Amino acid sequence: MTQQGPVAEAATRKSPPADGERPWRTQLVRFDVRTLSLLGVLAVLVVIGGITQPDSFLDTDNVQLVLTQASVIGVVTVGMTFVIISGGIDLSVGAIVALASVWATTVATQEYGFAGILFTAVIVGMGCGLVNGLLIAYGGIVPFIATLAMLASGRGLALQITDGKTQMVTVDGVLDLGLRESYVLGIPPLVLVFAAVTVVGWLLLNRTTFGRRSVAVGGNAEAARLAGIDVRRQRLYLYLLSGLCCGIAAFLLIILSGSGQNTNGNLYELDAIAAAIIGGTLLSGGRGTITGSVLGVLIFTTIQNIFALNNLETATQQIAKGAIIVAAVLVQRRTAHTS
Repeated sequence: MTQQGPVAEAATRKSPPADGERPWRTQLVRFDVRTLSLLGVLAVLVVIGGITQPDSFLDTDNVQLVLTQASVIGVVTVGMTFVIISGGIDLSVGAIVALASVWATTVATQEYGFAGILFTAVIVGMGCGLVNGLLIAYGGIVPFIATLAMLASGRGLALQITDGKTQMVTVDGVLDLGLRESYVLGIPPLVLVFAAVTVVGWLLLNRTTFGRRSVAVGGNAEAARLAGIDVRRQRLYLYLLSGLCCGIAAFLLIILSGSGQNTNGNLYELDAIAAAIIGGTLLSGGRGTITGSVLGVLIFTTIQNIFALNNLETATQQIAKGAIIVAAVLVQRRTAHTS
């Protein structure tokens, strides 16, 4: 009888299951705990808002306002979640929203009416996403640098198009969507679009090969490549998706403000990343949920609304947001070590 050496013994030893191989009940419990925790935080914020401003916070108009404000950054966050799950980052989403919004509201574009504005916003967003994807996937540039360059370029081009001026929308079909008469059962159209994007994003991530490939690339890009996944093409598609979401968000912002400005989307990249982190998406990639990211958006939007109703300074709001992000990252690290 021959004795097994250390290498053979290590090879035959049963390795712990990967996250995707864990029993489905374990994964479901972990998902439920994260979701319930976020719902608990949101419930506490609602209670705080109701106590501090009982007459205005729970008013129907204010609830509609919170959901409408969450819709724009929420659509961006859906795209950002996919990018982060794949192990990437997109610092250019705010600049893309600004560029798409001003390009879609030029006088020449508005001559084509509602369809022209929508088409331009989406195409500009996807065009920027395509450039990001090509630079990262095929150009070999790290996502941080590539998207940082797009941030600077997008902001500069938006400023050049507008010359620093606000471009007012004159197309009635677009402006009408922001009126109360266009609400469906009391729900603003922007919220319905956000809900639709969320559902599509959830299905794409959890029920399609595209979603599984995105998680695989974020978990281990080399293993994904050896498994037959075209990692570069997958990354290109992911940044295209992020650009598409930015284009949709730009159109929603045009409806909300009735104008296009080069300052639109300011700090959206930070808000989207923060919401995704709060929702449980790992910055290192390989794990994340659309549901968690949406709850993260609602938490941040509710905090902003509570601060505004109580006339608290913007600086205090930013400090609170930073503290929440740090706390979420610490919880993620603790969860990673214990799981």
